[in-house]
Amino acid sequence: MAHEDDELGSRIGEAVGGSGGLRELAELMEELRTLLKTSEVVAALTDRGVNASLALVAMDGIDAYLRGDKLDAAEDLRTVAEEILGRMALDQDAPSA
Repeated sequence: MAHEDDELGSRIGEAVGGSGGLRELAELMEELRTLLKTSEVVAALTDRGVNASLALVAMDGIDAYLRGDKLDAAEDLRTVAEEILGRMALDQDAPSA
């Protein structure tokens, strides 16, 4: 995992000039990604109607954007937006109890 963290920080840092602050950003994003995979966080998000898997795809989109890979970023973030909108539409169509 530490190697992956270093690799992500390096990819983001290299893409935008190697700033140390970007390495810190990459580390924070990896911590967030790890938290989004814990059962406690998944349960809390589920209670709020938030899908942790979609949040992880959104993180992938943000990572891609920070690396300058705008096409991958747009695809991931579009997927997230479409899924959220689709789920909201389903919720509106669901019969009320």
